[in-house]
Amino acid sequence: MSLIVICGATATGKSDLAINLAKQINAEVVNADSMQLYKGMDIGTAKASTTTRAGIKHHLIDVLNVTEDANVAWYQEQSRKIIDQLLEEKKNVIVVGGTGLYIKAILDDLNFPETDVAVREKITKQAEKLGADVMHQRLSKLDPAAAAAIPKENVRRVVRALEVIEITGKPFTANLPRKDVDKYPQAKQFGLVIDRDNLDQRIDQRVEKMWRDGFVAEVKNLIQNGLLQGKTAKAALGYSQIIDFIENRISEEEAKQETKRATRAYARRQETWFSRDERIKWLKPDKTEQQIQIILDTIKLG
Repeated sequence: MSLIVICGATATGKSDLAINLAKQINAEVVNADSMQLYKGMDIGTAKASTTTRAGIKHHLIDVLNVTEDANVAWYQEQSRKIIDQLLEEKKNVIVVGGTGLYIKAILDDLNFPETDVAVREKITKQAEKLGADVMHQRLSKLDPAAAAAIPKENVRRVVRALEVIEITGKPFTANLPRKDVDKYPQAKQFGLVIDRDNLDQRIDQRVEKMWRDGFVAEVKNLIQNGLLQGKTAKAALGYSQIIDFIENRISEEEAKQETKRATRAYARRQETWFSRDERIKWLKPDKTEQQIQIILDTIKLG
């Protein structure tokens, strides 16, 4: 049975490719997008609708409430449990998403240092006083690779990375394996890449469509369901900007434009993260049929 990973920056067409491939090889899909874990966060995460999924079973989508906080250790346990069960049942598995650390948590052995309450509280207070930009700049100096993987909007993860650095005296990413461990040696990774200008255009078009589809209304509804009480969900791209608009800190147009800017910046960080993994076979922005054929040919060779 095959374990296939489809990764890459946002708006490169990962979900569509995964669904079309799953149809051909009778596979089930495991989500590796940290924000698609949340119920109700549909428009802003470009979550594939039930209709779009075309009967393909998806795992780890809509499994958390927006008041709950996901973390890598939890995701590693849940995703591996599902993958192991599917492989044991002789089913093909496609992991798809753009959260690089989540994909690495599936494939490799990661160390998760214990938390230090005093250190966490100290850094959290600093973040509240100094703001997200300053804390992310601090992380960039101490661990550029971690800063590339963690968006500045996700203050909780920035704080956690700085906590680990202070506890261990080493960069946050030093707690990741220096050599890929290959928990699933049969796994084949494929990355989607689009030239920067086209990707920026696709991101801008996607954000415009999100607004037309009712993104602001979605956020307002989630606020009624506790979005502001959750630390992780409210930091998601677009959601944090719309919250700023709803709370009269910026205009709606500023929220939209900032969402575009932040998403483009996030796409750059995703590209940086995935470019380090030599196991990934990169696919050009060809037609889906051509991409699928390359994947199938690679699986046969493997």
